[in-house]
Amino acid sequence: MINSRSLDELIPQAKTRVEAFIAECHANGIDLLITSTYRDNDSQAALYAQGRTAPGNIVTNAKAGESYHNYRCAVDVVPLVNGKAVWNTSGEDGKLWEKVGEIGEKNGLEWAGRWKSFKEMAHFQYTGGLNLAQLKEGTVIV
Repeated sequence: MINSRSLDELIPQAKTRVEAFIAECHANGIDLLITSTYRDNDSQAALYAQGRTAPGNIVTNAKAGESYHNYRCAVDVVPLVNGKAVWNTSGEDGKLWEKVGEIGEKNGLEWAGRWKSFKEMAHFQYTGGLNLAQLKEGTVIV
């Protein structure tokens, strides 16, 4: 199973945007920890099982092949404050997440913190306007 944290696992179009996003966050005094980039289908299936048929909380609604991580165009991050991950997304911590989201969007990434259902504050992606069906068919992001 592969669940990478390396930006080198991303397609070039996503990697360039994520690098700019990270650099701008850093310039604004925000350090980010990359928690996931590319996931193979086995890793995605295991993550989907979490909170359903495996222990833990539900963290995704995407089955294997239904996550942009499977197509190397998504990244999950968490901001760090004094070296500690800030997973809380409400109150003052929520303001930090909002700033991270805005910076990601400014750098051409779609932020899942804006999704109407199942918001994923940590998730950013670059799809080149393609949907999952197109990616499954082999259409290439440009």
